[in-house]
Amino acid sequence: MSKLSEDDIQKKLIRYPDWEYFDNALNAEFEFENFKDCFSAMSRIAFECEALNHHPDWTNVYNVLSISLSTHDAGGVTDKDFKLLEAIEAIVEVED
Repeated sequence: MSKLSEDDIQKKLIRYPDWEYFDNALNAEFEFENFKDCFSAMSRIAFECEALNHHPDWTNVYNVLSISLSTHDAGGVTDKDFKLLEAIEAIVEVED
């Protein structure tokens, strides 16, 4: 999978206002009502990660989930990251 140009990344991100491109990765932070809801979303996202064989860098502090997506083998953002981003968006949207 080939690395996307910054221009291509910015064009694709127009559809995803919760996400930003910096540090050579797609980044987002989601706040939930409580820890349980946050962890539930993380669990659902984990199943998508396994299905896509693509795993994010993420952290969780109480009700906040921070996610960074990058394809390490390609040295940056690829279509694989956007595929996982779309799955994450579908899950987080349901949690809202």
